[in-house]
Amino acid sequence: MNSSRRGRHSSTMGGMPLNDMPWWRWRANVRSALHMLSDVRFHQECWLAGADGYGDVTDAVYRLVEDTWLDNWSAEKYVGTIFRDATEAQLVDLAVLRVLRIMHQVGPDAPVSAYLEHPGWPEAVHAARDAHVRLSAADGEDPDVPPRPLHALRALTGAV
Repeated sequence: MNSSRRGRHSSTMGGMPLNDMPWWRWRANVRSALHMLSDVRFHQECWLAGADGYGDVTDAVYRLVEDTWLDNWSAEKYVGTIFRDATEAQLVDLAVLRVLRIMHQVGPDAPVSAYLEHPGWPEAVHAARDAHVRLSAADGEDPDVPPRPLHALRALTGAV
């Protein structure tokens, strides 16, 4: 049986499954961004503390939209390639819109604290959490494990 078929997961690499989605590398980037954006404890312990290896809010937003262009069009366009269904796409769209609205208001070079203190940040975190939980569950992963450092994502996706 082909392990790349829908519903079956291949072995893991860096803790993330090499899943069955055709554009799984893009999915891995989106999931990594949503995971970091959705974890309030992570914001405090890594981003605010300046921990190495996790980037910052702007890095997460870039991973969320860089290859997918989700800042220009709907995630619905990627159902079947990055996202499994319309529900995943809708949750991702909501998270992207909420996070980008804040980024445009505070600026991409703002300190982490400017994002975290923005009145809309809790809504953005909640939207990112909903999307993260849905995508993680679909990939057979526990959404409550702490976000992995960026070197783990690079190892998974083969990025330099």
